[in-house]
Amino acid sequence: MSIPQSGGGLIESCDQLAEYLENGCKSVEDFRIGTEHEKFGYCKENLLPLPYDGDQSIRAMLDGLRDEFGWAPLEEGGNIIGLTKAGANVSLEPGGQLELSGAPLESVHETCDEVNQHLDEVKTVAERIGAGFIGLGAAPVWTHEQMPMVPKGRYRLMTDYMGRVGTHGTQMMYRTTCIQVNLDFQSEADMVQKFRVALALQPVATALFANSPFFEGRKTGHMSWRSRIWRDLDADRTGLPAFVFEDGMGFERYVDYALDVPMYFVYRDGEYVDALGQSFRDFLKGELPALPGVVPNLSDWADHLTTIFPEARIKRFMEMRGADGGPWRRICALSAFWVGLMYDRTALDAAWDLAKGFDAKTREALRVAAGVDGLEANVSDLKMLDLARECVHICREGLKARARPGAGGLIPDETHFLNTLEEVVETGKSPAAELLEQFDGPWNGNLDHVYAEFSY
Repeated sequence: MSIPQSGGGLIESCDQLAEYLENGCKSVEDFRIGTEHEKFGYCKENLLPLPYDGDQSIRAMLDGLRDEFGWAPLEEGGNIIGLTKAGANVSLEPGGQLELSGAPLESVHETCDEVNQHLDEVKTVAERIGAGFIGLGAAPVWTHEQMPMVPKGRYRLMTDYMGRVGTHGTQMMYRTTCIQVNLDFQSEADMVQKFRVALALQPVATALFANSPFFEGRKTGHMSWRSRIWRDLDADRTGLPAFVFEDGMGFERYVDYALDVPMYFVYRDGEYVDALGQSFRDFLKGELPALPGVVPNLSDWADHLTTIFPEARIKRFMEMRGADGGPWRRICALSAFWVGLMYDRTALDAAWDLAKGFDAKTREALRVAAGVDGLEANVSDLKMLDLARECVHICREGLKARARPGAGGLIPDETHFLNTLEEVVETGKSPAAELLEQFDGPWNGNLDHVYAEFSY
């Protein structure tokens, strides 16, 4: 999750809220790719999650990355809770999941190089302290009580609130991981089209990258239990917002939506002030119960936008949020998937042609079916595998048209990053399907094997 935002003066007019989003518009030449991925750390000796403190711990991982690879520390309350270097951040999810929030880069080649370097660094430090890391959408065995809680004030507040508004919120916080891709938009109209494509086709990404069929040591009956968790988390801030597909959608409409999402906190002087369930509209009037007489600044608005969790969301860029954490090569594949759909105009139009006939009921049915049945899902006359195959085809054409070379020009474009997805649509087997085959076959129901065979 996000680190506290900074900068920006007092909000003197509500117009500034939409202007903040609109200021993210960029020329096509300045479009960038940001890739984020989370992973679980565990102790090799007992296969339990890494604690925050100790010689074999999350803190030891962060200290090692700082000392051996030149990352600058980020601290809260005297505890190291993140790192930063060259436009990228390493941060912690509530249960100690280690996240790389990559720098904004020009091509999938560059973002994949960044991922590779990061995972090499993580593996170097982890091996020294006897730890391992694994990419799965949900912790396959660990219980809630076994998970650490990292010392971040934001998470203490969220943990309490999640228990009031949904049934699966703390599972999301402590026992899931995802891969996310952040992309740019050129204008309000471009944002709207990309947002609609991102939401409508997010179930396809969920199905392609489904990688969480186990929870607490058992089969869940879902290809993506992470996706199931998100369906009963907090209805005020999750899901597929229907207004995005309505006439009048734009930055101002998104502001209206965001203002109606209850607040979590206000960050002041290094502390998180409890504003759980309060209204940013009251904050704008200086009537926030948590800080009476205080009006927000733009960094408060930026913080609030990070507490909204639909399947895709906008800040000063757009985030695609629907894919399970997964194996090394699939991290790069998700970037290629969304870049191929979004960063070529012909491909974007083709993607919208594919999805524009879905009504709200169909979009939600696809979302549910993707988590349960993955690529085998059927909704009315729509077959998920057929949708996935068509999306991957559009991606390939989009990446060809972008023609961004790699390896000093030896690789003509970014299409080879789709190889793993083309294998998935050819075989019909997502990572979850492969895990289930192993579980029912050579593993004989013993999930300890997942650590040896699927760690980075």
